Amino acid sequence: MDTVFFIASKLVGALLRPDTWIIIALACIVLALLLRRRRIALWISGVSLGLLVALSILPLGDLLLQPIERRYPADPSLANVDGIIVLGGGEDARASAFWGQPQLNEGAERYTAALALARRFPDAKILFTGGSGALRDAAGATTSEAEIAEQFFLAQGLARERLLLEDQSRNTAENARLSLALANPKRGENWVLITSAFHLPRAMRSFETAGWENLVAFPVDYRTSAFGDGIGWNLTRNLAVLNTAIRENVGQLAYWLSGR
Repeated sequence: MDTVFFIASKLVGALLRPDTWIIIALACIVLALLLRRRRIALWISGVSLGLLVALSILPLGDLLLQPIERRYPADPSLANVDGIIVLGGGEDARASAFWGQPQLNEGAERYTAALALARRFPDAKILFTGGSGALRDAAGATTSEAEIAEQFFLAQGLARERLLLEDQSRNTAENARLSLALANPKRGENWVLITSAFHLPRAMRSFETAGWENLVAFPVDYRTSAFGDGIGWNLTRNLAVLNTAIRENVGQLAYWLSGR
């Protein structure tokens, strides 16, 4: 059942991407022209152009994503920390495997924040959870996110005995369940959960559903800012944020409906 959910989520996610909509619109235009439906082709072209211009200028995705990013406060106060959980997603697994060294992506703050907390709380365990969330790796990843994390943290001077590495999970629900089995936290221990701010509400729900207690949410990797700051001409950035916003809103709904 977990594999079916994983594959279905990837397929639905691909269909919801804004760039997929652009391809579909172009295909409809070509089909309309082939069928000599010039008026329909012009109508689709005009609507598509207007939406693309608006999205190029206005950070519309921020309106959907920022409420999620605001769910937990930035830089929460911490006293006693027994463990630090880092969710995978801040690395580029393919590039890391190709170049033979850790390559981080726009979610790199998951790593840097974990490293800072690890130095601030030298007795805390660092639990990294992540196998591969790519559909092409459904049968098994050649290089897991956890392998990249191990290389990174060891290169930064963390002791190997502090690291707990979970390398089989493919999504947030599996992150939570498999991490709990690996860490087996004692009652009363305090753990910090680090992931991107937009991903944190879904992650906290999954971890608490799996049975984690005394978790402190630690958001990083914010993708939005003041709406006025984003007004300009940046289609690539605005498409990426809109895609993240749609994916996360749909993901939260799917996890809620499936009890994950």
